[in-house]
Amino acid sequence: MENTKDLRLAILIDADNIPSRLISGILEEIAKYGVPTFKRIYADWTKPHVMNWKGVLLDHAITPVQQYSYTTGKNSSDSAMIIDAMDILYTGRVDGFCLVSSDSDFTRLATRLREAGMRVFGMGEQKTPSAFRAACDKFIYIEILDQPIATPLQESKNEKPKREKALNKADQKLVSLIRSSINDIADENGWAFLGELGSFLLKKRPDFDPRNYGFEKLLPLIKSLNSFEIDERETNRKNVKLVYVRAKKNK
Repeated sequence: MENTKDLRLAILIDADNIPSRLISGILEEIAKYGVPTFKRIYADWTKPHVMNWKGVLLDHAITPVQQYSYTTGKNSSDSAMIIDAMDILYTGRVDGFCLVSSDSDFTRLATRLREAGMRVFGMGEQKTPSAFRAACDKFIYIEILDQPIATPLQESKNEKPKREKALNKADQKLVSLIRSSINDIADENGWAFLGELGSFLLKKRPDFDPRNYGFEKLLPLIKSLNSFEIDERETNRKNVKLVYVRAKKNK
C-alpha cells in the first residue's frame, strides 16, 4: 500500500455474523490502512441476536441500517450492503472499502469493487470461504484481534512472550510459500528486500498475516522458521536498517 496519503475508506459491517465485542479492535485495525469516510452496519435490528451491537454504535459513530428479514434463515444484510456499496462507489468519495463479514455472498461485490480500482480489505472469521478471501486485496481474520501478541518489549526484557495459540501452524507449507516468493523477487545473489517480500506474499495470499502464526511482524516469523538468512544493512540514516532475507541452501 502507498504511504503517500491515507485512503478514504467505506466501512460496511454485517452485524449478523460479526461479534460486537470486537468492534474496537476492528476499527483500530482499519485505522492502519486509512480514514473511515462511511461507517455503516447492517442487520434486522428487530431481532434479539443483534441487541449487543446497539450499545456500541454510538460510541464509535457507526450508522445502523435496518434490513428486514424477508426469508427465514437468510442473512438479511446482504442485499442492503451490496446496494449501499455500489451507491458509495459511484459517489467517487472513497478510495477503498472494508467489508466486515464472513459471508461468501460478498465475493462478487469485492471483485466488482476491485475492478473499479478500489482497494478492498476484508475482515471476517477464519471460517470465511476462500473465494471471498481471495477476492480482497487483504483479508484479516478477526480472531487475531481478540488475543495478545508477542511484543518487542517482552523480548527485550528476556521474558517468554505470552501468546494465545496461533490460528495457523508454521509448517513446511509456510516455508515453501516464503521460499518461492523470495526466489520470485530476489537479486542475483538470492537476497530479497523484506518490505517487498511482505507485499508479494499478500499478492499471492490475501489472507497472509504474521499474526495468524502468533507473531506481530514478518521478520520474527521468518527468524522462527530457521530456514532463511537475515541481512540487516546499514543506511545513512541513524538507527535505520534495510532488512534482506534469502533462503538457506539445502545441505
